[in-house]
Amino acid sequence: MINYKITNLRTNKSYFLNEEETANFFVKNKAQNYDIINLTKVKRIRRNKILNNVQLICFFALTILTTILIIEKYY
Repeated sequence: MINYKITNLRTNKSYFLNEEETANFFVKNKAQNYDIINLTKVKRIRRNKILNNVQLICFFALTILTTILIIEKYY
């Protein structure tokens, strides 16, 4: 289920709604008065950034450990 954060641009009041509630909300209200943020997408992007950083740290650690192993084995 996709979650949204909808902020009224005039009053800065925030609403946290799912897909069905969002559709019903915009039946009653005009979309141009609101800022819509897809929280599910934001959460996915944040998690992907964290996983990307973990991946880079593991790659650098592997490179350093491999270099140390080669140095110990051949010198």
